[in-house]
Amino acid sequence: MNLHLLGATAIEDKLQVGVESSIANLAKADIKIWILTGDKQETAINIGYSCKLLTQGMPLLIMNENTLDGTREALKHHVIDFGEQLKKENDVGLVIDGKTLKHALSYDCRQDFLDVSVSCKAVICCRVSPLQKAELVELVKGQVHAITLAIGDGANDVGMIQAAHVGIGISGVEGLQAACASDYSIAQFRFLNKLLLVHGAWSYSRLTKLILYSFYKNICLYVIEIFTAAPPLAMGLFDRHCSAESMLRFPALYKFSQNSEHFNVKIFWLWCVNSVFHSILLYWMTVLALDQDSAFSDGKVGDYLFTGNIVYTYVVVTVCLKAGLETNSWTWLSHLAVWGSIASWLLFLAIYAHIWPSLDIGPEMVGMDHYVYGCGIFWMGLILIPVACLVRDFAWKVLRRTMFKTLREEVQEMELTHQDPARVVLKATCRKLTETARLLKNVFTRSMTRMHGTTGPEQQPRGFAFSQEEHGAVPQSELIRAYDTTAEKPEGL
Repeated sequence: MNLHLLGATAIEDKLQVGVESSIANLAKADIKIWILTGDKQETAINIGYSCKLLTQGMPLLIMNENTLDGTREALKHHVIDFGEQLKKENDVGLVIDGKTLKHALSYDCRQDFLDVSVSCKAVICCRVSPLQKAELVELVKGQVHAITLAIGDGANDVGMIQAAHVGIGISGVEGLQAACASDYSIAQFRFLNKLLLVHGAWSYSRLTKLILYSFYKNICLYVIEIFTAAPPLAMGLFDRHCSAESMLRFPALYKFSQNSEHFNVKIFWLWCVNSVFHSILLYWMTVLALDQDSAFSDGKVGDYLFTGNIVYTYVVVTVCLKAGLETNSWTWLSHLAVWGSIASWLLFLAIYAHIWPSLDIGPEMVGMDHYVYGCGIFWMGLILIPVACLVRDFAWKVLRRTMFKTLREEVQEMELTHQDPARVVLKATCRKLTETARLLKNVFTRSMTRMHGTTGPEQQPRGFAFSQEEHGAVPQSELIRAYDTTAEKPEGL
Protein backbone atom coordinates (compact mmCIF):
# COMPACT_ATOMS: atom_id res chain seq x y z
CA MET A 1 0.00 0.00 0.00
CA ASN A 2 1.34 3.40 -1.01
CA LEU A 3 -0.22 5.85 1.46
CA HIS A 4 0.36 9.57 1.70
CA LEU A 5 0.19 11.39 5.00
CA LEU A 6 -2.42 14.12 4.69
CA GLY A 7 -2.39 15.34 8.27
CA ALA A 8 -2.30 14.45 11.92
CA THR A 9 -4.44 15.34 14.92
CA ALA A 10 -3.34 15.78 18.50
CA ILE A 11 -5.23 16.44 21.71
CA GLU A 12 -3.65 18.89 24.10
CA ASP A 13 -4.72 18.37 27.71
CA LYS A 14 -4.14 21.90 28.95
CA LEU A 15 -3.97 22.95 32.55
CA GLN A 16 -6.79 25.14 33.84
CA VAL A 17 -6.32 28.89 33.74
CA GLY A 18 -4.36 30.17 36.72
CA VAL A 19 -2.94 26.83 37.88
CA GLU A 20 0.67 27.90 37.42
CA SER A 21 0.33 31.19 39.34
CA SER A 22 -1.77 29.54 42.06
CA ILE A 23 0.85 26.85 42.72
CA ALA A 24 3.58 29.50 42.75
CA ASN A 25 1.67 31.51 45.36
CA LEU A 26 0.99 28.45 47.50
CA ALA A 27 4.68 27.55 47.37
CA LYS A 28 5.58 31.06 48.51
CA ALA A 29 3.27 30.51 51.48
CA ASP A 30 5.49 27.52 52.41
CA ILE A 31 2.79 24.99 51.52
CA LYS A 32 4.24 21.65 50.39
CA ILE A 33 2.67 20.43 47.15
CA TRP A 34 2.52 16.81 45.98
CA ILE A 35 1.01 15.60 42.70
CA LEU A 36 -0.78 12.24 42.84
CA THR A 37 -1.94 11.20 39.38
CA GLY A 38 -2.87 8.13 37.42
CA ASP A 39 -1.08 9.42 34.31
CA LYS A 40 2.08 7.82 33.01
CA GLN A 41 5.47 9.04 34.21
CA GLU A 42 6.34 11.20 31.20
CA THR A 43 3.00 12.97 31.33
CA ALA A 44 3.28 13.50 35.09
CA ILE A 45 6.73 15.08 34.73
CA ASN A 46 5.39 17.33 31.96
CA ILE A 47 2.62 18.42 34.31
CA GLY A 48 5.22 19.23 36.94
CA TYR A 49 7.14 21.46 34.55
CA SER A 50 3.98 23.05 33.17
CA CYS A 51 2.73 24.16 36.57
CA LYS A 52 6.26 25.17 37.62
CA LEU A 53 6.34 22.67 40.47
CA LEU A 54 9.51 21.36 38.81
CA THR A 55 12.03 23.90 37.59
CA GLN A 56 14.86 23.74 35.09
CA GLY A 57 18.03 22.47 36.71
CA MET A 58 16.24 20.83 39.63
CA PRO A 59 17.69 17.35 40.31
CA LEU A 60 15.10 14.57 39.96
CA LEU A 61 15.13 11.37 41.97
CA ILE A 62 13.26 8.96 39.67
CA MET A 63 12.28 5.65 41.28
CA ASN A 64 11.17 2.82 38.98
CA GLU A 65 11.72 -0.38 40.95
CA ASN A 66 9.89 -3.66 40.45
CA THR A 67 10.85 -5.46 43.66
CA LEU A 68 10.68 -4.80 47.37
CA ASP A 69 14.45 -5.29 47.74
CA GLY A 70 15.18 -2.85 44.93
CA THR A 71 12.88 -0.25 46.45
CA ARG A 72 14.42 -0.69 49.88
CA GLU A 73 17.95 -0.36 48.50
CA ALA A 74 17.10 2.75 46.45
CA LEU A 75 15.50 4.45 49.44
CA LYS A 76 18.51 3.64 51.64
CA HIS A 77 20.81 5.20 49.03
CA HIS A 78 18.72 8.38 48.97
CA VAL A 79 18.66 8.58 52.78
CA ILE A 80 22.46 8.33 52.85
CA ASP A 81 22.80 10.92 50.06
CA PHE A 82 20.71 13.49 51.94
CA GLY A 83 22.84 13.05 55.06
CA GLU A 84 22.32 15.96 57.46
CA GLN A 85 19.80 17.50 55.06
CA LEU A 86 17.38 14.61 55.61
CA LYS A 87 13.91 15.82 56.68
CA LYS A 88 14.82 19.36 55.60
CA GLU A 89 13.47 20.91 52.43
CA ASN A 90 15.93 20.67 49.54
CA ASP A 91 15.62 21.87 45.96
CA VAL A 92 15.09 18.33 44.70
CA GLY A 93 12.15 16.59 43.02
CA LEU A 94 11.01 13.02 43.65
CA VAL A 95 9.19 11.04 40.94
CA ILE A 96 7.88 7.58 41.83
CA ASP A 97 5.54 5.25 39.94
CA GLY A 98 2.70 3.11 41.26
CA LYS A 99 4.58 -0.21 41.25
CA THR A 100 7.43 1.23 43.27
CA LEU A 101 5.00 3.05 45.54
CA LYS A 102 3.34 -0.27 46.42
CA HIS A 103 6.64 -1.46 47.88
CA ALA A 104 7.52 1.95 49.36
CA LEU A 105 4.30 1.94 51.40
CA SER A 106 5.12 -1.44 52.92
CA TYR A 107 6.08 -1.63 56.58
CA ASP A 108 9.81 -2.11 55.82
CA CYS A 109 10.16 0.94 53.55
CA ARG A 110 7.47 3.31 54.77
CA GLN A 111 9.60 5.42 57.11
CA ASP A 112 12.50 5.79 54.66
CA PHE A 113 10.09 6.74 51.88
CA LEU A 114 8.46 9.38 54.08
CA ASP A 115 11.84 10.80 55.15
CA VAL A 116 13.00 11.08 51.54
CA SER A 117 9.69 12.61 50.44
CA VAL A 118 9.62 15.36 53.06
CA SER A 119 13.25 16.14 52.16
CA CYS A 120 12.23 17.02 48.60
CA LYS A 121 10.69 20.26 47.46
CA ALA A 122 8.37 18.52 44.98
CA VAL A 123 6.92 15.01 44.96
CA ILE A 124 5.17 13.48 41.94
CA CYS A 125 3.52 10.07 42.21
CA CYS A 126 2.40 8.68 38.82
CA ARG A 127 0.40 5.63 37.82
CA VAL A 128 -1.14 5.50 41.29
CA SER A 129 -4.51 3.96 42.10
CA PRO A 130 -7.26 5.70 44.11
CA LEU A 131 -6.39 3.47 47.08
CA GLN A 132 -2.72 4.46 46.92
CA LYS A 133 -3.71 8.14 46.88
CA ALA A 134 -5.68 7.66 50.08
CA GLU A 135 -2.85 5.65 51.69
CA LEU A 136 -0.34 8.40 50.90
CA VAL A 137 -2.56 11.02 52.51
CA GLU A 138 -3.08 8.81 55.55
CA LEU A 139 0.69 8.26 55.83
CA VAL A 140 1.49 11.98 55.86
CA LYS A 141 -1.49 12.73 58.07
CA GLY A 142 -0.42 10.20 60.68
CA GLN A 143 3.38 10.59 60.63
CA VAL A 144 4.03 14.27 59.83
CA HIS A 145 3.05 17.06 62.18
CA ALA A 146 1.13 18.96 59.51
CA ILE A 147 -2.38 19.65 58.25
CA THR A 148 -3.11 17.84 54.99
CA LEU A 149 -5.29 19.15 52.16
CA ALA A 150 -6.33 17.05 49.18
CA ILE A 151 -7.88 18.51 46.03
CA GLY A 152 -9.25 16.60 43.07
CA ASP A 153 -11.96 16.65 40.42
CA GLY A 154 -12.81 13.03 39.71
CA ALA A 155 -14.31 9.93 41.30
CA ASN A 156 -10.84 8.42 41.72
CA ASP A 157 -9.96 11.31 44.07
CA VAL A 158 -12.81 10.70 46.53
CA GLY A 159 -10.81 8.43 48.86
CA MET A 160 -7.92 10.90 48.98
CA ILE A 161 -10.27 13.83 49.65
CA GLN A 162 -12.01 12.01 52.49
CA ALA A 163 -8.71 10.90 54.05
CA ALA A 164 -7.22 14.41 54.31
CA HIS A 165 -7.85 16.89 57.11
CA VAL A 166 -9.39 19.22 54.54
CA GLY A 167 -10.89 17.90 51.32
CA ILE A 168 -11.61 20.14 48.35
CA GLY A 169 -13.50 19.01 45.27
CA ILE A 170 -13.47 20.72 41.89
CA SER A 171 -16.83 20.51 40.16
CA GLY A 172 -16.75 20.35 36.39
CA VAL A 173 -16.48 18.02 33.42
CA GLU A 174 -15.27 15.12 35.59
CA GLY A 175 -18.57 15.03 37.48
CA LEU A 176 -19.66 15.94 40.99
CA GLN A 177 -18.39 12.90 42.94
CA ALA A 178 -15.35 14.75 44.28
CA ALA A 179 -17.35 17.88 45.06
CA CYS A 180 -20.00 15.91 46.96
CA ALA A 181 -17.39 14.09 49.06
CA SER A 182 -15.41 17.22 49.94
CA ASP A 183 -15.47 19.75 52.74
CA TYR A 184 -15.30 22.63 50.26
CA SER A 185 -16.27 22.71 46.61
CA ILE A 186 -14.80 25.13 44.08
CA ALA A 187 -15.30 25.55 40.34
CA GLN A 188 -11.65 25.97 39.31
CA PHE A 189 -8.27 25.21 40.81
CA ARG A 190 -7.24 28.88 40.85
CA PHE A 191 -9.95 29.61 43.42
CA LEU A 192 -7.88 27.59 45.90
CA ASN A 193 -5.57 30.60 46.04
CA LYS A 194 -8.14 32.86 47.68
CA LEU A 195 -9.74 30.07 49.69
CA LEU A 196 -6.47 29.38 51.52
CA LEU A 197 -4.47 32.60 51.48
CA VAL A 198 -7.37 34.94 52.26
CA HIS A 199 -10.37 33.18 53.78
CA GLY A 200 -8.29 30.46 55.42
CA ALA A 201 -5.97 32.95 57.09
CA TRP A 202 -8.85 35.22 58.08
CA SER A 203 -10.80 32.32 59.57
CA TYR A 204 -7.78 31.16 61.55
CA SER A 205 -7.21 34.63 62.97
CA ARG A 206 -10.89 35.11 63.77
CA LEU A 207 -11.41 31.72 65.39
CA THR A 208 -8.30 31.94 67.56
CA LYS A 209 -9.43 35.27 68.96
CA LEU A 210 -12.97 33.98 69.35
CA ILE A 211 -11.84 30.94 71.36
CA LEU A 212 -9.28 32.76 73.51
CA TYR A 213 -11.56 35.70 74.21
CA SER A 214 -14.47 33.41 75.08
CA PHE A 215 -12.37 31.61 77.70
CA TYR A 216 -11.05 34.94 78.95
CA LYS A 217 -14.43 36.57 79.50
CA ASN A 218 -15.99 33.46 81.01
CA ILE A 219 -13.16 33.00 83.51
CA CYS A 220 -13.46 36.66 84.51
CA LEU A 221 -17.08 36.14 85.48
CA TYR A 222 -19.26 33.56 83.80
CA VAL A 223 -22.57 35.37 84.32
CA ILE A 224 -21.58 38.28 82.07
CA GLU A 225 -22.04 36.13 78.96
CA ILE A 226 -25.19 37.97 77.94
CA PHE A 227 -23.60 41.40 77.97
CA THR A 228 -20.29 40.33 76.42
CA ALA A 229 -21.57 38.06 73.65
CA ALA A 230 -21.39 40.65 70.87
CA PRO A 231 -17.62 41.49 70.93
CA PRO A 232 -16.38 37.92 70.31
CA LEU A 233 -19.06 37.51 67.64
CA ALA A 234 -17.83 40.65 65.88
CA MET A 235 -14.21 39.47 66.08
CA GLY A 236 -15.08 35.97 64.93
CA LEU A 237 -16.99 37.21 61.88
CA PHE A 238 -15.49 40.50 60.73
CA ASP A 239 -11.94 40.92 62.05
CA ARG A 240 -9.12 40.76 59.50
CA HIS A 241 -5.44 41.37 60.13
CA CYS A 242 -4.63 42.41 56.56
CA SER A 243 -6.62 43.27 53.46
CA ALA A 244 -7.53 40.63 50.88
CA GLU A 245 -5.30 42.35 48.32
CA SER A 246 -2.23 42.10 50.58
CA MET A 247 -2.96 38.46 51.50
CA LEU A 248 -3.10 37.49 47.82
CA ARG A 249 -0.18 39.66 46.83
CA PHE A 250 2.13 38.44 49.60
CA PRO A 251 1.59 34.70 50.28
CA ALA A 252 4.31 34.83 52.95
CA LEU A 253 1.69 36.35 55.29
CA TYR A 254 -0.02 32.94 55.35
CA LYS A 255 2.86 31.48 57.38
CA PHE A 256 1.55 33.13 60.57
CA SER A 257 -1.60 31.02 60.30
CA GLN A 258 0.30 27.93 59.18
CA ASN A 259 2.71 28.07 62.13
CA SER A 260 -0.05 28.52 64.76
CA GLU A 261 1.65 31.60 66.13
CA HIS A 262 -1.56 32.96 67.64
CA PHE A 263 -3.09 29.80 69.06
CA ASN A 264 -1.03 27.19 70.86
CA VAL A 265 -0.67 25.80 74.39
CA LYS A 266 1.48 28.70 75.54
CA ILE A 267 -0.87 31.38 74.21
CA PHE A 268 -3.91 29.60 75.64
CA TRP A 269 -2.55 29.50 79.18
CA LEU A 270 -1.27 33.07 78.96
CA TRP A 271 -4.82 34.19 78.23
CA CYS A 272 -6.19 32.11 81.10
CA VAL A 273 -3.63 33.55 83.55
CA ASN A 274 -4.36 37.04 82.27
CA SER A 275 -8.09 36.58 82.87
CA VAL A 276 -7.46 35.48 86.47
CA PHE A 277 -5.19 38.50 86.96
CA HIS A 278 -7.92 40.82 85.68
CA SER A 279 -10.50 39.16 87.94
CA ILE A 280 -8.33 39.79 91.01
CA LEU A 281 -7.80 43.43 90.09
CA LEU A 282 -11.46 44.04 89.29
CA TYR A 283 -12.67 42.67 92.62
CA TRP A 284 -10.07 43.94 95.06
CA MET A 285 -9.63 47.38 93.55
CA THR A 286 -13.39 47.91 93.76
CA VAL A 287 -13.57 46.63 97.34
CA LEU A 288 -10.69 48.87 98.40
CA ALA A 289 -12.27 51.87 96.67
CA LEU A 290 -15.51 51.26 98.60
CA ASP A 291 -13.71 50.45 101.86
CA GLN A 292 -15.52 53.33 103.59
CA ASP A 293 -19.29 52.80 103.44
CA SER A 294 -21.01 55.25 101.12
CA ALA A 295 -23.86 57.13 102.80
CA PHE A 296 -26.72 58.23 100.57
CA SER A 297 -29.23 61.05 100.98
CA ASP A 298 -31.85 58.66 102.39
CA GLY A 299 -29.49 57.52 105.15
CA LYS A 300 -28.73 54.12 103.63
CA VAL A 301 -25.26 52.71 103.12
CA GLY A 302 -23.84 50.45 100.44
CA ASP A 303 -24.40 46.71 100.84
CA TYR A 304 -23.25 43.61 98.99
CA LEU A 305 -25.67 44.31 96.11
CA PHE A 306 -24.29 47.81 95.71
CA THR A 307 -20.69 46.52 95.61
CA GLY A 308 -21.63 43.59 93.39
CA ASN A 309 -23.33 45.75 90.76
CA ILE A 310 -20.34 48.08 90.61
CA VAL A 311 -17.91 45.14 90.21
CA TYR A 312 -20.21 43.68 87.56
CA THR A 313 -20.20 46.95 85.64
CA TYR A 314 -16.41 47.19 85.76
CA VAL A 315 -16.09 43.60 84.50
CA VAL A 316 -18.38 44.27 81.53
CA VAL A 317 -16.47 47.43 80.63
CA THR A 318 -13.04 45.77 81.01
CA VAL A 319 -13.96 42.69 78.99
CA CYS A 320 -15.48 44.77 76.16
CA LEU A 321 -12.46 47.08 76.05
CA LYS A 322 -10.19 44.00 75.95
CA ALA A 323 -12.05 42.90 72.83
CA GLY A 324 -11.41 46.32 71.32
CA LEU A 325 -7.73 46.04 72.19
CA GLU A 326 -7.49 42.75 70.29
CA THR A 327 -9.42 43.96 67.23
CA ASN A 328 -7.30 44.54 64.12
CA SER A 329 -9.82 46.11 61.76
CA TRP A 330 -12.48 48.39 63.22
CA THR A 331 -15.82 48.57 61.43
CA TRP A 332 -19.12 50.07 62.50
CA LEU A 333 -20.15 46.60 63.64
CA SER A 334 -17.05 46.40 65.86
CA HIS A 335 -17.89 49.75 67.46
CA LEU A 336 -21.50 48.67 67.90
CA ALA A 337 -20.42 45.40 69.56
CA VAL A 338 -17.99 47.03 72.04
CA TRP A 339 -19.74 50.26 72.98
CA GLY A 340 -23.23 48.81 72.49
CA SER A 341 -22.50 45.99 74.96
CA ILE A 342 -21.38 48.48 77.63
CA ALA A 343 -24.42 50.69 77.02
CA SER A 344 -26.77 47.69 77.08
CA TRP A 345 -25.66 46.76 80.61
CA LEU A 346 -26.00 50.33 81.93
CA LEU A 347 -29.46 50.54 80.38
CA PHE A 348 -30.45 47.10 81.69
CA LEU A 349 -29.48 48.05 85.25
CA ALA A 350 -31.69 51.16 85.07
CA ILE A 351 -34.65 49.16 83.73
CA TYR A 352 -34.22 46.19 86.09
CA ALA A 353 -34.19 48.52 89.11
CA HIS A 354 -37.75 49.67 88.25
CA ILE A 355 -39.40 46.36 87.32
CA TRP A 356 -40.72 45.61 90.81
CA PRO A 357 -43.58 45.74 91.78
CA SER A 358 -44.95 45.61 88.21
CA LEU A 359 -43.33 42.19 88.02
CA ASP A 360 -42.67 40.17 91.14
CA ILE A 361 -38.93 39.82 90.53
CA GLY A 362 -35.93 41.59 91.99
CA PRO A 363 -37.47 43.61 94.85
CA GLU A 364 -34.02 43.99 96.39
CA MET A 365 -32.85 45.82 93.25
CA VAL A 366 -35.37 48.63 93.55
CA GLY A 367 -33.62 52.01 93.28
CA MET A 368 -30.22 50.40 92.73
CA ASP A 369 -29.60 52.54 89.65
CA HIS A 370 -29.92 55.71 91.76
CA TYR A 371 -27.43 54.40 94.32
CA VAL A 372 -24.88 53.23 91.74
CA TYR A 373 -25.18 56.10 89.27
CA GLY A 374 -25.32 58.63 92.09
CA CYS A 375 -22.00 57.49 93.60
CA GLY A 376 -18.99 59.58 92.59
CA ILE A 377 -16.60 56.73 93.39
CA PHE A 378 -18.42 54.59 90.83
CA TRP A 379 -17.79 57.05 87.99
CA MET A 380 -14.19 57.61 88.95
CA GLY A 381 -13.61 53.84 89.15
CA LEU A 382 -15.39 53.35 85.82
CA ILE A 383 -12.42 55.09 84.21
CA LEU A 384 -9.52 54.14 86.47
CA ILE A 385 -10.13 50.46 87.26
CA PRO A 386 -10.62 49.11 83.67
CA VAL A 387 -7.63 51.21 82.59
CA ALA A 388 -5.55 49.78 85.45
CA CYS A 389 -6.48 46.24 84.36
CA LEU A 390 -5.68 46.78 80.69
CA VAL A 391 -2.65 49.07 80.97
CA ARG A 392 -0.32 46.06 81.18
CA ASP A 393 -1.92 44.50 78.08
CA PHE A 394 -1.68 47.81 76.24
CA ALA A 395 1.94 48.38 77.27
CA TRP A 396 2.94 44.87 76.16
CA LYS A 397 1.22 45.34 72.80
CA VAL A 398 3.00 48.68 72.27
CA LEU A 399 6.37 47.21 73.33
CA ARG A 400 5.99 44.17 71.09
CA ARG A 401 4.93 46.24 68.08
CA THR A 402 7.85 48.60 68.69
CA MET A 403 10.66 46.18 69.52
CA PHE A 404 9.53 42.81 68.12
CA LYS A 405 7.30 43.76 65.21
CA THR A 406 6.17 40.88 62.98
CA LEU A 407 5.86 41.01 59.21
CA ARG A 408 2.08 40.98 59.44
CA GLU A 409 2.08 43.95 61.82
CA GLU A 410 4.39 45.88 59.50
CA VAL A 411 1.98 45.25 56.63
CA GLN A 412 -0.92 46.43 58.82
CA GLU A 413 0.85 49.70 59.55
CA MET A 414 1.73 50.21 55.88
CA GLU A 415 -1.92 49.69 54.94
CA LEU A 416 -3.10 52.19 57.57
CA THR A 417 -0.74 54.83 56.19
CA HIS A 418 -1.69 53.91 52.58
CA GLN A 419 1.85 52.85 51.68
CA ASP A 420 2.94 49.94 49.52
CA PRO A 421 4.07 47.09 51.84
CA ALA A 422 6.06 45.37 49.08
CA ARG A 423 9.38 46.66 50.37
CA VAL A 424 9.05 45.27 53.90
CA VAL A 425 7.64 41.94 52.65
CA LEU A 426 10.47 41.40 50.18
CA LYS A 427 13.03 42.35 52.80
CA ALA A 428 11.59 39.90 55.33
CA THR A 429 11.20 36.97 52.93
CA CYS A 430 14.53 37.32 51.11
CA ARG A 431 16.68 34.25 51.69
CA LYS A 432 20.45 34.29 51.62
CA LEU A 433 22.55 31.61 49.95
CA THR A 434 23.97 29.15 52.47
CA GLU A 435 26.50 26.39 52.61
CA THR A 436 23.57 23.97 52.27
CA ALA A 437 23.14 24.83 48.61
CA ARG A 438 26.78 24.13 47.84
CA LEU A 439 26.64 20.87 49.77
CA LEU A 440 23.54 19.68 47.94
CA LYS A 441 25.09 20.43 44.57
CA ASN A 442 27.86 17.89 45.17
CA VAL A 443 25.60 15.38 46.90
CA PHE A 444 22.99 15.18 44.17
CA THR A 445 25.52 15.24 41.37
CA ARG A 446 26.86 11.96 42.76
CA SER A 447 23.34 10.68 43.36
CA MET A 448 22.17 11.35 39.81
CA THR A 449 25.35 9.79 38.39
CA ARG A 450 24.80 6.57 40.34
CA MET A 451 21.13 6.35 39.36
CA HIS A 452 21.52 6.92 35.65
CA GLY A 453 25.03 5.49 35.22
CA THR A 454 26.18 8.34 32.99
CA THR A 455 28.02 11.58 33.30
CA GLY A 456 26.94 12.89 29.90
CA PRO A 457 25.44 16.29 29.27
CA GLU A 458 22.23 17.07 31.15
CA GLN A 459 19.12 16.45 29.07
CA GLN A 460 16.70 19.35 28.96
CA PRO A 461 13.05 18.31 29.48
CA ARG A 462 11.07 18.63 26.29
CA GLY A 463 7.45 18.16 25.43
CA PHE A 464 4.43 19.69 23.81
CA ALA A 465 1.51 18.16 25.64
CA PHE A 466 1.38 20.81 28.34
CA SER A 467 2.69 23.87 26.54
CA GLN A 468 5.83 24.41 28.58
CA GLU A 469 8.81 26.18 27.05
CA GLU A 470 10.63 24.27 24.34
CA HIS A 471 14.13 25.60 25.29
CA GLY A 472 15.35 25.90 21.73
CA ALA A 473 14.05 22.52 20.50
CA VAL A 474 12.08 22.31 17.27
CA PRO A 475 8.37 22.37 18.19
CA GLN A 476 6.56 19.12 17.48
CA SER A 477 4.00 20.91 15.34
CA GLU A 478 6.74 21.95 12.91
CA LEU A 479 8.30 18.50 13.04
CA ILE A 480 5.04 16.84 11.94
CA ARG A 481 4.57 19.28 9.07
CA ALA A 482 8.11 18.51 7.89
CA TYR A 483 7.17 15.07 6.58
CA ASP A 484 5.90 14.29 3.09
CA THR A 485 3.20 16.95 2.94
CA THR A 486 2.55 20.00 0.86
CA ALA A 487 3.77 22.23 3.72
CA GLU A 488 7.15 23.85 3.26
CA LYS A 489 9.85 22.29 5.42
CA PRO A 490 11.44 24.54 8.06
CA GLU A 491 15.13 25.22 7.77
CA GLY A 492 17.39 22.65 9.41
CA LEU A 493 15.08 19.65 8.89
